[in-house]
Amino acid sequence: MSYRQLTEGQRYQISALLSEEFSQREIARKLNIAPSTIHRELRRNNNLCGSYDPQKAQERTVKRSSKPKPKRVCENT
Repeated sequence: MSYRQLTEGQRYQISALLSEEFSQREIARKLNIAPSTIHRELRRNNNLCGSYDPQKAQERTVKRSSKPKPKRVCENT
């Protein structure tokens, strides 16, 4: 599987499946993505109460992706 970011629709599907008490592995299987992607998404975007808000997760993703990437400095030796 090649790396692709989750879409907004997938985030809403994750939320719906979580509310139906599907496991992370079952959610990953249904969305055809790696279980580690689900785990990382939930770890990164759960709020303090431990619940997942797909709208907030999408906002955070957009905010993170709009930050400029730090430049690498390579020294020639």
